[in-house]
Amino acid sequence: MAAPALTTQPVPGLPYGRPLAAAAHDSRPAAPALVPSGLGLDSSAVRLAMVSRLAAQGLSEPAVLQALAAVERHRFVDSALVNQAYEDTSLPIGLGQTISKPSVVGRMLELLIQGRSRPLGRVLEIGTGCGYQSALLARLAREVYSLERLRALHEKARDKLRPLRLHNVHLILGDGMLGYPKGAPYDAILSAAGGDSIPQAWLDQLAPGGRLVAPAALASGRQSLVVIDKTDQGCVQTVLEAVHFVPLKSGLA
Repeated sequence: MAAPALTTQPVPGLPYGRPLAAAAHDSRPAAPALVPSGLGLDSSAVRLAMVSRLAAQGLSEPAVLQALAAVERHRFVDSALVNQAYEDTSLPIGLGQTISKPSVVGRMLELLIQGRSRPLGRVLEIGTGCGYQSALLARLAREVYSLERLRALHEKARDKLRPLRLHNVHLILGDGMLGYPKGAPYDAILSAAGGDSIPQAWLDQLAPGGRLVAPAALASGRQSLVVIDKTDQGCVQTVLEAVHFVPLKSGLA
């Protein structure tokens, strides 16, 4: 079967390059208020303060805001950096990799679920990293398959996620560029690393009606956030804002 055609064009009703969030009036109810509990970095008040800042910057999807308020980011960063865990900054997690800014993670998750009439089913995550984004996805999808090519990070994420008992998250040591055919087709694919193009394997494993969100350099050479919607007629690609992610690489290490 021939690979679906990939076209770069505006989504109907959406000016090219404009955030998908602006495509329609958002009449969804705000996320319900949470009562702060705990002490120090374990306090939900710390997470709620971060969520409030992100909402002020434009993040509006209730399910994403609730996930960010629930998952303790400081448990996924090195002990020397925990005091920066709830700042809107990327942090090193070892082996030249980083945990992305909360605003960037929230933005990508919001793009992933916007416009859906039903909850996400299976999701493929490329680049487990420290496991923070996997924990967020676990609250948004029925099942999460997360690939990591670096064994040390794969094992580190497994250790950090184990206490959370997220039975719908499957951590896999594997080459992200190949995707994970055993779990396909996926309602959504999310990548935490960017290459010069979107691997064909990801498009093949995306279900009809599914959405892919990933950074990619594309023809300009400048890395941008890319959204690809798979339709019966092919794949429609929308290029959004400039971003900076670690490079997408093949093979295991």
